[in-house]
Amino acid sequence: MLESGVVRERADAARNRLRVLAAAERLFAARGVAAVTMDDIVAEAGVGKGTLYRRFGDKGGLAMALLDERERELQQRMLRGAAPLGPGAAPGARLAAFVQAYLDLVVAQVDLVVLSETSAPGARLRTGAHAFWRQHCRYLLAESGAADPDLRADLLLAALAAEQIRHWVNDEQRIPADLAEALSNVAQLLAQP
Repeated sequence: MLESGVVRERADAARNRLRVLAAAERLFAARGVAAVTMDDIVAEAGVGKGTLYRRFGDKGGLAMALLDERERELQQRMLRGAAPLGPGAAPGARLAAFVQAYLDLVVAQVDLVVLSETSAPGARLRTGAHAFWRQHCRYLLAESGAADPDLRADLLLAALAAEQIRHWVNDEQRIPADLAEALSNVAQLLAQP
């Protein structure tokens, strides 16, 4: 009864999905995200164009699928991991730990994250991951007694947009560890009542 609403993926569809994701990851790592076309991915994966477009829609959808596992892992650490990222630390400390962990995720995959966030107008704001990050930040800000936690969460996440991080790291040559410390300090300031 509980599984009646669950749609199971066909075995061939699951294999094709994994082949596409593996091919895209290989090509992105070898050539860079911008240099890889959907046709390149189709050829590398050995699937039809229709399979790729039906499953992922566009390159941005493919980027989101590739990031999904990394985002889920971070979410689990936030919910069940050790403090200060996980439960058990003060809200400001947890918020600072989130900033550092999220920045690490973005820096490691910056071009992929930029693609996932900018593939369509407002794409960043419509993902389930962004909704999770926003809710987490909002909760911690409310717990700390900060005024208008919704706005403060949005301000913090705007600073963590991948385009902004790429600009700071690539164009301004900021050191990611220094950037993480500075943004963690901003997060702690936002957590003040």
